Amino acid sequence: MKFSYLFVFAFLLFTSCQPQDKDGPIATTETGSKIEIIDFHTTHRCQTCLKIEDSTNKLLQADFKKEMDAGTITFRVVNIDDEANYKMAERFQAAGTALFINVVRNGEEQHIDLTDFAFMKAYDDEFANELKAKIEAQLKTL
Repeated sequence: MKFSYLFVFAFLLFTSCQPQDKDGPIATTETGSKIEIIDFHTTHRCQTCLKIEDSTNKLLQADFKKEMDAGTITFRVVNIDDEANYKMAERFQAAGTALFINVVRNGEEQHIDLTDFAFMKAYDDEFANELKAKIEAQLKTL
């Protein structure tokens, strides 16, 4: 039984983790500065994927409500199996479940891949505290 859980976890980890964007900022058509938290997923979702979305949403509503209401921080849940989302998933190189912070400064994007972190800490009590610190660090750069 433990082997099957380990196998499933390893499979999900290796098939859903995406490399961080190493090429630097990507030009966009938007101007201004903001932070997008993007939770990519497939149509069929595991418990860990659902936990990542739920924990992220709860953190944002509890600790970043003012920034969310102002539009400085947004949270998007994106189904990569939906054809309308193919280009966005390709832009982030998301082929499965993935969590990103997309920092937009003066119309340029910086993708910060938190997928490994999210899967490793999804059920850890420190998930929210660590994600909060990562978001706060990026807010300071705006």
